Amino acid sequence: MSNKALRVLIADEQHFHRMKIERELNQMRYFRIAPVYQLEELLTLVEYGCEPFDLLIVNADFVGEAQFDLLAFCQDNQQLHHAFIYNGQRLQPPGNVARQQRVQLSRQSLPDWAALHRLMAWVDPEVETFSINNSRKLHIL
Repeated sequence: MSNKALRVLIADEQHFHRMKIERELNQMRYFRIAPVYQLEELLTLVEYGCEPFDLLIVNADFVGEAQFDLLAFCQDNQQLHHAFIYNGQRLQPPGNVARQQRVQLSRQSLPDWAALHRLMAWVDPEVETFSINNSRKLHIL
């Protein structure tokens, strides 16, 4: 059973990417989702929000040419409990083990169904990740 109170922030410039991720999360019964397409929106929601986000799902290319350290932002921000950065082949993984527990990097250009299920099992350990509507199955090793 998923925790319906989890707050998720999706940051990607591509509308299709945001919608695909949001639909997958909705199928897993997560509905408190805020999609953003600009860095300014992300910063405003995170910095001035009244309660922290449980998860930020963000495309590494989201910051564009801005001199913005996305990895440090995700690691050190108390308003983000967990972060998942996809399309992150250029980013260096965090060296600190405590920081690794808050941030996951993926080389995938867009997280697929299985990656999102593994992600939500990490963020919400109570989630049932074995099947949805008996149409897709995820094998956990």
